[in-house]
Amino acid sequence: MVTPTSAQLRIRDHRQLNLLAIAPAGCGKTEALALRIQGLLERGVIVPPRKILVTTFSNRARDNIRERIQTYIPPAQLRDRVSISNFHGLSTRIIRAHATVIGIDPEAVLPENDWIGEQCRRRGLHYKAIGVVQELFRQIKQEPVDDLEVERRLADAGNNHALEIERLRKNENRLTYDDLPRLAELILQNDGVADLYRNHFAAVVVDEFQDLTPQQLRIVNRIGDQRTTYAGDLAQGIYGFAGARPIEINRAVRAECDEVIEFSDSHRSSPAVLRMVNSLAPRTGGQQLNSAAPESWPGGGLAGIATFATVAEEAEWATKLSRAVLTRAPMHRIGIISRIASRRRFADEAIIASGLPYHRWDDGVLDTDTARVMKAMLSQIDIRELAKAADPLEFLRVAANLESIQDPSGREALVDALIWCHDLLADGHSPAAVKSRIRVGDNTTLITVPGVHLLTGHVGKGQQFDWVIVIGAEEGCIPDFRATTKDALAEEARVLSVMISRARHGAVVMRAQSVPAASSGVAYSKQESQFLASLRTSNPHDLGGIIEWFKTTDWGVIGLFRVECGVR
Repeated sequence: MVTPTSAQLRIRDHRQLNLLAIAPAGCGKTEALALRIQGLLERGVIVPPRKILVTTFSNRARDNIRERIQTYIPPAQLRDRVSISNFHGLSTRIIRAHATVIGIDPEAVLPENDWIGEQCRRRGLHYKAIGVVQELFRQIKQEPVDDLEVERRLADAGNNHALEIERLRKNENRLTYDDLPRLAELILQNDGVADLYRNHFAAVVVDEFQDLTPQQLRIVNRIGDQRTTYAGDLAQGIYGFAGARPIEINRAVRAECDEVIEFSDSHRSSPAVLRMVNSLAPRTGGQQLNSAAPESWPGGGLAGIATFATVAEEAEWATKLSRAVLTRAPMHRIGIISRIASRRRFADEAIIASGLPYHRWDDGVLDTDTARVMKAMLSQIDIRELAKAADPLEFLRVAANLESIQDPSGREALVDALIWCHDLLADGHSPAAVKSRIRVGDNTTLITVPGVHLLTGHVGKGQQFDWVIVIGAEEGCIPDFRATTKDALAEEARVLSVMISRARHGAVVMRAQSVPAASSGVAYSKQESQFLASLRTSNPHDLGGIIEWFKTTDWGVIGLFRVECGVR
């Protein structure tokens, strides 16, 4: 058990049930929430049989906070007094118990995968068209509207694919991930049901409040208004594309909570990395962070910005830096991170050709049985027949003999793998190329294994690496060309901040002056990202300074450091 900080103890001992904890990356948020729950239980604030409801955004976050809570309260007390769930799980619980309140079937088929995306692929829709359909569903279903109103709004939008998919969903009596919180909110509008949940849960804890959609906040408020502990950091709010509204939610939560406790000491990152993160704070809405133990970081850590004429040079130097780290510290993890996967493709190619151990997070990490089925299918598939198929996804299902898989978890894993395979084949990858990208393992493989990790900024949120190399710091990439409003640009700055803040020892931000287009391959001149002006105020090294830092820093000490995976 770690020794709590003064801020963590303040959260544990806070007497009121409503509280906002601003806890940037690496500042001990999860530990603070575990202590908060311990304090509520030990002070007798929560009287049996009432419970504490803890909401998270992912199964991994759910498991992580459960593990921390177990260090402070006995297992029986955790089981009987604390309910931990992600929002889909909470919504499902509400629907199963009270669906008849709004006249729907409580036994409707629950979602197991991206059913909307699957139906789009069955219709032969490509990436952009699928995105339009999914965004339309998201916008409509994040409002408290019933099925009839959903269908009316889809008809008004004039998207026949979306309308047909919605009618199919109702005919098959199934729910999608967008339906779960929509229906839960409608049910909780019934005062009798809301009272049941308010009486059952005496307090609510929300992890990563900045990722809440307005819909999710309305659900939380119906259950725990004025009795909720929110924890998170506005500077990490990067899910606007999924409906999150960090600035709006931050304003609402601050209005609800009587007290705000702010963390500013980072236990994750070196002083150099923190200076880069701090330089973006005026754009991200974040706060200034300090290293909890600045003297413990060899060389004070590394911060760098490097400009290259071409993407080939950028990729070459990303590889050189990765090799330099792994030669000196073989057990370290390096994250090569880009805003979008296509901008990272040049670094991917260079790393793969280098012989360095690498792990591309876009690739399929499959269990042994699913990997075997997929490899066998890809070895035999006729790509010409696939191209002629009216329903390419169904063609792949038949080729993989999906119907022969009886185990539900095995079927779900294979369905997800087939969708991943379908999208790569649709993008022009050969079956052999897709087969070569299959890895055997599970999600912990990516989280723990040393070497080079290739990923995007959104996927990397919540992770940490010993070193981070950010690729593609150009206008149009980061910030994304679609970010044209003040709020959108602020979110892009937060994406960059999140990428940099994944690093413990060092972060290097790279950009190229000429970048080929993903579609045509024609190279275009690119202006540097507007965010580099802010980063330069942190006094980062240039390429020469980065090389000198590598030569002069005590790698004997650095090699003893290793990311404690999963700690936030």
